[in-house]
Amino acid sequence: MPTTRQLLSSAQVARFVAHGFLRLDGIVPREMNEEALGVFAAGLPSVPYGTPVPKAFPDGSFARRLVELPAVAGALESLVGPDPTVDHHFVHIREPREGSAQPLHADAVIDLRPDAFDVQLMYYPQEVTAEMGGTLIVPGSHLRRTNETDTGRYQNLRGQTRLTCPAGTVVLLHHGIWHGGRRNDSDIVRHMYKIRFNPTVPQVRLWDTADLDAPAVREELGRGFPWYEQATGRLEILNRVRLWRALSGDPAFDIDYWATRITNRPAAQRSKA
Repeated sequence: MPTTRQLLSSAQVARFVAHGFLRLDGIVPREMNEEALGVFAAGLPSVPYGTPVPKAFPDGSFARRLVELPAVAGALESLVGPDPTVDHHFVHIREPREGSAQPLHADAVIDLRPDAFDVQLMYYPQEVTAEMGGTLIVPGSHLRRTNETDTGRYQNLRGQTRLTCPAGTVVLLHHGIWHGGRRNDSDIVRHMYKIRFNPTVPQVRLWDTADLDAPAVREELGRGFPWYEQATGRLEILNRVRLWRALSGDPAFDIDYWATRITNRPAAQRSKA
């Protein structure tokens, strides 16, 4: 994806690892937002699973121009790497005053990869107001393994966010984040365009690592969220440490010695004759 590179910083990637998503508010130009609704109404061509971006989205197409915007391309490269493949794409539509909401869920089947993840791009061509519902996201939920709608019985969790945003906003999500489309109580049709990307390279130090040792990195990775339990919530931070060790290529990284303690396996010493 040729572009002027705008890679994320280490602190931004650490925030993504902790929160499970990254917001890029209002970065898509107005003329593209105005074009988008017509493109969506005309229908998007299907894309087979695992198609490289240039083949999935021909040069000059709306989707290709969207993912080649410098801020979008730089963030994608920082998280999923160069030359990702497209898993699938889809336009989600919430009709006016439809009277129902999507249950809280994680996309697809349970995913146990400890050192890799897919990135889901969500693009909002219109301003999304509170009355329009928006996308519900539970920060810090992405590393708690659940299967599809197993979380659907939960109605509200402390600290959840309902996305309201200006037109042209792009949100990048870890594939495991708990989310759901909220009920649209407005008189306006709400659109969201989603693309899921699969990495084709190891996701190790793909971003601008100039601030890798900055205090902000550790601060982000140690962050708690209101819905975390006192004990089990610590496991979420441990899961982040494991993921950060893989992403940063630093097997010794730790917070409060938790990962180091439980991975300690001294080699048995042979007795000397």
